[in-house]
Amino acid sequence: MKKHLPYWLKFLYGSGDLGIAGIGMMRSIFYAIYLTDVVGIEPRLASLGALVGIIWDAINDPVIGTLSDRVKSKLGRRRPFLLWFAFPFGLSFVMLWSAPNWESQIGLLIYVTLAFMISDTLTTLVAVPYLSLTPELTQDYDERTSLSSFRSFFQLFSAMAVVVTAPMIVDAVMLNGGSQQQGFITAGAVFGAIGSLPLFLIGLFVREKFASREEESLPLKESLKMAWANIPFRYAAGIYMFNWSAVDMIAISFPFFLLYWVAGGDLLASVNFLGIELALESAFFGVLMSVCILFIPFWLWMAKRFNKIKAYIIGMIVWVIAEILIFTVQPGDMNHLLWLAAFAGIGVSAAYILPDSILPDVIEWDELKTHRRQEGVYYGIRTLIRKLTG
Repeated sequence: MKKHLPYWLKFLYGSGDLGIAGIGMMRSIFYAIYLTDVVGIEPRLASLGALVGIIWDAINDPVIGTLSDRVKSKLGRRRPFLLWFAFPFGLSFVMLWSAPNWESQIGLLIYVTLAFMISDTLTTLVAVPYLSLTPELTQDYDERTSLSSFRSFFQLFSAMAVVVTAPMIVDAVMLNGGSQQQGFITAGAVFGAIGSLPLFLIGLFVREKFASREEESLPLKESLKMAWANIPFRYAAGIYMFNWSAVDMIAISFPFFLLYWVAGGDLLASVNFLGIELALESAFFGVLMSVCILFIPFWLWMAKRFNKIKAYIIGMIVWVIAEILIFTVQPGDMNHLLWLAAFAGIGVSAAYILPDSILPDVIEWDELKTHRRQEGVYYGIRTLIRKLTG
């Protein structure tokens, strides 16, 4: 008889993505425009800082993944990371938005790079162990999909909350006499605090039921070789890379598109949506993420009715059409923009939920071949790919 995971456990586990996804979304969408338009750092220097961060990603993600596979404690392999690093993870997010008011471009570059590396390291220290719990909570195919859907719901809900409320927080601070940077610091503090608590609670209450048996640890290089030898994982990694490259290219460039093309450079541009006056960015991303959440049950049904790959292909066709339609948006054309946001949300929903539901099955396939469980390595590489695309 199939044993279902309790709903409280799925709910609590899913809530862990409140911080990881919310902080990741705010960084993906607003950090580039924050560096160039608020901090005043030259775009080429901001790109150089990002390159250093990418190199650091390539080092710390697989290392932390391997480390979480090798930890031996009474609390398990993953929970100690969540208990130790959940709150420092939230605090590090405030640091990202606290660049000093220096004249020196090199000084700003050094601060921004170090702040990014610290925040990124702490994100990895909670994200990789958290994601690695998925295949350790259940061995059932459908229950893993369900578990991923709970996480995807919170991921999308958190992303929606960030994209709607972060611009509103910044605008509110500015309207009350504060600076734009003070607005970003306030938003960072709010979402850093909200995102830390669920991860800490998961560390307290969620138990690893299907952790690997005691076995000799492999060197990092050997672990990475074994992961690359897993052919289904290569396909999954490729899907994941192209999936998030498409999403992140839009996420990073769209605030500039909204501000300078649609709004004509008006920092306080707003839209009256259903009788509510919202910041332009809040309205667009809010509609998109709301539709994402509403379509989660539909993509789950599609994955069960057909399979995950066919459902994903259909979702990506919708996403490609939406990207083409972006070229039809004209300055000041708010109604067309919001309808496009709703349509794009259908495809983006598939991009959020389906690739992550494939990875636990790939890890299971690897265990059948090698008789080892290496969730940390796989999710370390997964996290690296996610950051590289951004």
